Amino acid sequence: MIDTHSHIYAEEFDDDRNEALDRAWGAGVEALLLPDIDSGSRERMMELAKNNPERCFAMAGLHPTSVNDNPTWRDEIDMVERLLREPPIQLYGVGEIGLDLYWSRDFYREQREALHAQLSLALQYNLPVAIHTRSAYAEMLDALNTYRGRGLRGVMHAFADSAEMARKISALGDFYFGIGGVVTFKNSGLDRVVKELPTEILLLETDCPYLTPVPHRGKRNESAYVEYVCRKIAELHGKSFEHIDEITTASARQLFGL
Repeated sequence: MIDTHSHIYAEEFDDDRNEALDRAWGAGVEALLLPDIDSGSRERMMELAKNNPERCFAMAGLHPTSVNDNPTWRDEIDMVERLLREPPIQLYGVGEIGLDLYWSRDFYREQREALHAQLSLALQYNLPVAIHTRSAYAEMLDALNTYRGRGLRGVMHAFADSAEMARKISALGDFYFGIGGVVTFKNSGLDRVVKELPTEILLLETDCPYLTPVPHRGKRNESAYVEYVCRKIAELHGKSFEHIDEITTASARQLFGL
């Protein structure tokens, strides 16, 4: 398995990060993709990837909520561009980028500008994108439509909309859909969506330390728990765990060039 969205470099793991990594490897997780947030946590992410070059793969990007109420967000975008131009280690994607209007729409214009700047960088440097979308799927569809036919590729992290929305997004580029712990929640409705989507376009993720799957819901999430996501997808599609493991791993390797 590959956890395509892990924040295991976050402070929540400071006391047992190595143990959490060992638990992931022990559970059959062969690699972690590490999405960037902003300059406040980037050094930790880079250090983790540098120390685990065969299993931890870093990205560069500015999270949409790090744009909100941040007078220096354009400087942050400049930092991302410099990282992509002269990477201190190999980078495997542009992310975590996107739109998040859950708490407020006050910074939509700034978020959209940041999103377009980073989508353009992804095309310039021929890298996939990891896209965060929360309470903004219509707006994201509109933004991605700008890039139709230009070779944009990536993953819609923590996908949480309809199968019809997934089909619309797929028409705009080479997109996969990241499925995490929410698919195991009893009343999320994501199980019905995932059942409609071809397994070939699904990727496994945890978004740890957030969105912990059943049976550990309510506790800190970690990359080892991606197993529960894989098992749930297998159940929904009537396939074996091994089949979903194999197909999602191959898709992750292809998208991120692992």
